Amino acid sequence: MHELEVDVAVIGAGSAGLTAYKAARSHHDKRVVLIEGGPYGTTCARVGCMPSKLLIAAAEAAHGMSAAPAFGVFPGAVRVDGRAVMARLRAERDRFVDYVVAGVDRIDPADLLRGSARFLDAARLQVGEHTLVHARSVVIATGSSPHVPPKLGAAGELLVVNDDVFAWDDLPESVAVVGTGIIGLEIGQALQRLGVRVTLFGRGGKVAQLADPAVLAAAVGAFRQELDLRLDTELLDVRRDGGQVTIRSRGADGSERSDSFSLLLAAAGRVPNLRPLCLERTGIALDTRGLPLFDAHTMQCCDSTIFIAGDADNERPLLHEAIDQGRIAGDNAARYPDVRPGLRRTPLAIVFTDPQIASVGQGWRSLRPGSFAVGSVSFDNQGRSRVMRQNRGLLRLYAEHGSGRLLGAEMAGPRAEHLAHLLAWACQSGMTVEQMLQMPFYHPVIEEGLRSALHDAQDKLLKGEPEIEHCTDCTPGM
Repeated sequence: MHELEVDVAVIGAGSAGLTAYKAARSHHDKRVVLIEGGPYGTTCARVGCMPSKLLIAAAEAAHGMSAAPAFGVFPGAVRVDGRAVMARLRAERDRFVDYVVAGVDRIDPADLLRGSARFLDAARLQVGEHTLVHARSVVIATGSSPHVPPKLGAAGELLVVNDDVFAWDDLPESVAVVGTGIIGLEIGQALQRLGVRVTLFGRGGKVAQLADPAVLAAAVGAFRQELDLRLDTELLDVRRDGGQVTIRSRGADGSERSDSFSLLLAAAGRVPNLRPLCLERTGIALDTRGLPLFDAHTMQCCDSTIFIAGDADNERPLLHEAIDQGRIAGDNAARYPDVRPGLRRTPLAIVFTDPQIASVGQGWRSLRPGSFAVGSVSFDNQGRSRVMRQNRGLLRLYAEHGSGRLLGAEMAGPRAEHLAHLLAWACQSGMTVEQMLQMPFYHPVIEEGLRSALHDAQDKLLKGEPEIEHCTDCTPGM
């Protein structure tokens, strides 16, 4: 067995791991190795952010043609070529993956170790059956994998996860999507708009990351206009029935249904890839789920020489968070024991459905009742939204009593990806509602809806007046 002594060992070559490696290597006197047992190319590029957006882009094109007659435009019958859709998706996906792999290829080969890693103790890793690594510090960046509830296993080969979707050669006739989180909603709506019969099953009453009951109700109402969305539904039985999978379910009203589909897509979230690491040998504290306890500002696991970053820590499983965490973890691993807090930005999450969903800063669930005012605006009569026939959804922002500072927001509505960035920047800058209202607003734009919500919040902060009932952005300068 080959033995290797290093300052920092990074386990995992995804977004967090690559960033951690580069951060550690910026300390030029440190010996760093990057360990990977699977294929190169990040989750985002291979089976996450980018291929899902390629599928959504195709769905938006098809939906745009279907919706055109409402504007007096008649493009003719819409025909979706599933093979062409998936061929473009895979080709573009491969370009993104190749770009990531090209970056790995530029790494000094002496710094790369191929094989699965497991801890022998806090300072020793065995990689495959060929290398023993002695490391002063370790960064865990092993990512996550789709969670498949055991009951779904009865579907056999007709059971797929989101990773499998992007390897399809063609679109199926029908899909049952189990899970109404971000992955289930994005893929489910995209497939529906591409002509696939889709039913989404949710064990609870939530969609995506929404906690604000008013925004949640608006989002559910909008999705149900086009999707077979079954919330608060229990799956009683899953079985193979010839070339189909049959699902028997019970709804919130107690009624039972039986439906058959070509495929069953498990979209019940993701779990950190930690079990093969044998973390129990390290002596670090683990929670009841087997996840390491860590400091979210230093990424250090308790006071150990082990750091964690990205989806592996299950804190905020998003690309931009993985990169920030990787940078902090890699830097601190290299400078250990001089561990320092790093920059953690205002939380920001976006779901690329229609309407889009976004949450910023402190969400509804984390706020202390009575400590904040809510500014609200419906997009039903918002000027630019009506012009585009995208007038669905609700924005609710939260401002602190006393200071007037923006704390966060949840929304479902048009162009939420852009509104969310404005709100995140305002939160991170510590802006108040009054300061935000001093910013320029063009007319007519979606952002005027944000201004209406800010006016509503300001009224409540200063006067305790009720929420506005009508849109005020159809006249410039309001």
